[in-house]
Amino acid sequence: MDELSGKRLLILGLARQGKALARFAAEAGAQVTISDLRSPEKLAGMLADLNDLDVAYVLGEHPMSLLDKTDVMAISGGVPVDAPLVQAARARGIRITNDSQEFMKRAPTAVIGITGSAGKTTTTALTGVMGQVAGRRTWVGGNIGRPLIADLHKMQPGDMVVQELSSFQLEIWAQSPHVAAVLNITPNHLDRHKTMAAYADAKANILRYQSAGDVAVLAADDPGAMSLAKTVQGRLRTFSLRGVVEDGAFVRDGHIWLRNGHETAVCPLGDIQLRGQHNVLNVLAAVTLADSVGIPTEAMQQAIRTFRGVEHRLELVRTLNGVRYVNDSIATAPERALAALAAFDEPLILLAGGRDKDMQWDEWTQQVTRRVKHVVLFGALAEMLEKRLAQAGYERMTRAEGLETAVTLAAAIAQPGDVVLLSPGGTSFDAFDDFAQRGEQFREWVNNL
Repeated sequence: MDELSGKRLLILGLARQGKALARFAAEAGAQVTISDLRSPEKLAGMLADLNDLDVAYVLGEHPMSLLDKTDVMAISGGVPVDAPLVQAARARGIRITNDSQEFMKRAPTAVIGITGSAGKTTTTALTGVMGQVAGRRTWVGGNIGRPLIADLHKMQPGDMVVQELSSFQLEIWAQSPHVAAVLNITPNHLDRHKTMAAYADAKANILRYQSAGDVAVLAADDPGAMSLAKTVQGRLRTFSLRGVVEDGAFVRDGHIWLRNGHETAVCPLGDIQLRGQHNVLNVLAAVTLADSVGIPTEAMQQAIRTFRGVEHRLELVRTLNGVRYVNDSIATAPERALAALAAFDEPLILLAGGRDKDMQWDEWTQQVTRRVKHVVLFGALAEMLEKRLAQAGYERMTRAEGLETAVTLAAAIAQPGDVVLLSPGGTSFDAFDDFAQRGEQFREWVNNL
């Protein structure tokens, strides 16, 4: 009998994660109530997906009276832990959880968990491909794709599970994956976490509850990731672009090398299909993770040679009149946009904007001033970024009312040999549901040129 059987479970937020947990919990015998601040009209599609279940709904509000009939509360990623109802639940001693933690508690096989401020989706996807090439039945999900708890009933011992985890998910965790990676920790989501210390502490939960037999993988070149080395309970492995590591993956003489008791050449750097040094780091991380669960080097080689990336991450949309249009909508922080700028030698027309997350823009301003041919600014950030660039003496910029207009303006400015790069640096929530919708709209508008 599942531990949720007979329990009164309150789910806050009917996103894909909340929906997946609702189905699992209801089928496990829990009494499920879902509360969402949106109206029934806005949630009609999701409600229809659950109409075969005996689930109660409280929509348009989160009344405190919900706690009177709650044993366990599950919060979706968009619900902050300092929300009044969550704080009140904690004060009453109600257990707080989420779908990813409930999956981890029940996973029948070892789980690879991956977090970081940038690169986690690419690393998660590539690690999954390595497992698939090796012939392992592989499940990839979590913060990307399908919530893993939706497929829990199909999983078997010996399967390979790769789970992307965000700080929003990890901040309430009290359990860690058997193999866990922290790719980097740079300023991000400070509008939610308030301080870098709180943000890093949330990330640390991916390591905090490991045991002596588990594996932690950290980026040797990233001070934020390496600051968590003191948290490691088991085997520490690292990866590096800058130097040789004792246990993990590194670059030497134009090749990726792996150390695991002995040294093995994995592949030449030329086999990597992804642009930018940040993606070399993602490959190094994936190699270390895959090796940690016994994936053969030959499978890693084949995966690296064939993997062409994840959509909305330096994704080539089309080439028109000698101009390449690249979708990097995932760049929701200045550091991500800086990595994108570093991936190109061609003249750049940069589309920048969106909504801010209380980020630091000084280095972004310096690099744009040095590196970018022209900037088209859009969204809530446009005015602030225009002022910053003007103060730095940069004049080659244009303001657009929205992204669609920005695409049209960029196309008019660009010349053969240029790259029009959507790498906003801000979140999408000023105009779109998420970065994926922003990237899909960008593709559509570019393909309509």
